[in-house]
Amino acid sequence: MAEQKTKKTGESVVAYIEAVPDAQKRADSYCLIKLMQEITGEAPHMWGPSLIGFGDYHYVYDSGHTGDWFIVGFSPRKTAISLYLTCGLTEQFSSHLEKLGKFKTGVGCLYVKKLADIDLAVLREMIQISVKSLAKTLKEKEKANKKGAK
Repeated sequence: MAEQKTKKTGESVVAYIEAVPDAQKRADSYCLIKLMQEITGEAPHMWGPSLIGFGDYHYVYDSGHTGDWFIVGFSPRKTAISLYLTCGLTEQFSSHLEKLGKFKTGVGCLYVKKLADIDLAVLREMIQISVKSLAKTLKEKEKANKKGAK
């Protein structure tokens, strides 16, 4: 089985952000760190060369593929800030997305040019829901695994 490419590193989050050329993306990154750290209660860590994640968990797919990933995170990319929330973004957050502002979506990512383009209160709520949803899913899987082990 292939080894997971993106892993938590010991690199400095601050050094990474300070190297971002765009001043607005740097300021937005610090704002996101404060917000995500407040919601998760976790410190930011670099994942691979360009992702900033908060918290972590171990996953096992039905296929047997396993890995580790962060609970929520972001990356200040050249064209937009990529926000990583739970999967099913458009299904789980359809009513929130209507109120969020200017953005694009991917499978589990939300792309914003700058935080001034979106409603931060709506984003905060989305992150809180994402964190709670993942915690619930992980707890249910843990219970199922314990039941199956008996």
